[in-house]
Formats: sequence, structure tokens, C-alpha cells
Amino acid sequence: MATFRALLVEKTDDGFTRRLVEREERELPEGDLLIDVRFSSLNYKDGLSATGNPGVTRNFPHTPGIDAAGVVLESADAAFRPGDEVIAIGFDLGMNTPGGFGERIRIPAGWAVPRPEGLSLEQSMILGTAGFTAALCVHKLEAAGMTPESGPVLVTGATGGVGSVAVMLLATLGYTVTAVTGKESQHAFLREIGASDIISREDARAGADRPLGKETWGGVVDTVGGEILFNGVKSLRYGCSLAACGLVDSPAIPATVLPFILRHVNLLGVDSVQLPLDQKQVIWEKLAGPWQLSGLEALKAPLTLETVSDAIDRILAGDMVGRGVLTHG
Repeated sequence: MATFRALLVEKTDDGFTRRLVEREERELPEGDLLIDVRFSSLNYKDGLSATGNPGVTRNFPHTPGIDAAGVVLESADAAFRPGDEVIAIGFDLGMNTPGGFGERIRIPAGWAVPRPEGLSLEQSMILGTAGFTAALCVHKLEAAGMTPESGPVLVTGATGGVGSVAVMLLATLGYTVTAVTGKESQHAFLREIGASDIISREDARAGADRPLGKETWGGVVDTVGGEILFNGVKSLRYGCSLAACGLVDSPAIPATVLPFILRHVNLLGVDSVQLPLDQKQVIWEKLAGPWQLSGLEALKAPLTLETVSDAIDRILAGDMVGRGVLTHG
């Protein structure tokens, strides 16, 4: 029986432990596709899964990894054949289904998209769920009317996975980007990937007690929630929008209806987990074509199965910059 290596999170009386193990393919759940995972990436949700957050993972032992890119080994679905290169993000992958921190996964065919021309497997995982979510935010903001002429775009949590890709993508598309970060040491990094201006978290929180802020932003990509999110809403220009996709600061917002009814602004929710597959394909095709990012390597922080556990601790502590990319083999 074929075996593969995986990071295994186990529940103990003292909490949760992580270790590398050899597993057998027969231990994987049923599914249409058996995939040889070549690359995965580290997301904040993987950190939550690896530390027993019940809102992400309920059943242990478990292998995290909400992202996977690799080659089909076996297929029970006519849409895929052995040798096809595929990308899988979202749905239950890496949550309660063994994920990309193992060298093999078995999943339903409805969780995978063919790798689009113009995007390598590794590039797809430099993007991963975080980069995909950033692109989905921009896609939704533009569908709501945002253009470079709308005004500068604010990106919160800008050194993280979603934020860094959002900064790079918006700059590539011709937007003027203001980045929010608490990491002064990363200002040069943010300017390198496209930020025109940088403000601190404290500045982004200033005026949280006021009902409205100065009309400043032509759009906002918010990855943190809380006061910073609603300050972004309160400072949108008339008719503009904020795309919300994160809650690392807080899931609660100190909100009133005033900016919505006085400035005609929009708060757009963004989810990449349960997004239907045909809509995911649209975003991947954009990232492989008109939204292709030439500087993706600048975001990559290389990881292996031996180093990913330490990286999990770093991402939970807010110490990761860019995108942790795990290479198998």
C-alpha cells in the first residue's frame, strides 16, 4: 500500500500536538480524485485548525492545509484524468478533510479546478486562498463600480497573505494604494510591492468614536474587522465600497447606519470557501491572464513539512509576512 508523509495534529489531555507521520493512502476519505500534492500554502485558518479551533476543525487527528495544487493520480470523474494538474481551495479541505499539509489528498471532483494556462502550480499556491480572496475582493469592488478614478484604495493588514496580494494586484491594475500595517520594519516591502502610502494601525483606528470620517477612499479591502473596518466604511467617498474578508482584529464592528444612508456606500462580504466552482474558475482565469502578477516571487516564504509547524506559530502570532508556500518532495 502506497504511503505518504503528512503533518498530523493530535488532541491530547494537555492540548494539541503536531508531528510528521507516514500515512497510507487507504486512510484517506472517499472521493473522486486522488491527488499527488506538489505545493500547499499557509493561511491563518490553518493555524486555527492546527491549534484546535472548533469553528474550523472538530475531528482529530487531522492534517491541515486548506490549499493544495498537484497532479491527479486517480479519477472517478470523467472531467479529470490521471496526469491533470489541478488546484483545490476552500470547501472542507484542510478543515475536517485531510488537507494540503499531506503529500496526498482525496477529494470530490467538485472541489478542484484545472490549472489554467499562464499560472504554474507553485504560483497558484503563492496565491492560495489568501491571494484568491484578495482577487475576489477586487473583483467584487470593481463589480460595484470601483475604478482607479474612484480614488485611493485602502488595504488593511497589508503585510499578511490577503493584504500583500491585494496591494500588489491593485497597484498592477493602476490603483493608488494606501497600506495599513503595524510593522514599521516592513514599509520597504510594502512600497516594493506597490503601496504608494503607508499608515499605522493607530492612524487607521483614529476617530472610531465619530459617526463619519473624511471622504477619502475610493475602495477598501479590509482583512481585520473591528474598528478599522468601520472606520474604512465611514471614510469612503460617496457611492464607494468596502470588501470585508477577515476578522483577526475583531468580528464585531461599532456601526451606525449613517455612512450608508448619507454617503450611499456599500459593505461587501467576501467568502472564498463555499464560492461555487464556476465562480472560482473565473477568478483563477483572471489571475492567470489579465490579472497575472509578475512579482509573485517577492511574496513567497518557502516552507517544507519540516518547517511548517514553526510557521504555524508565527502566523498565529502575526509574525508572517507575505505567503508561506509549502513544497512537497
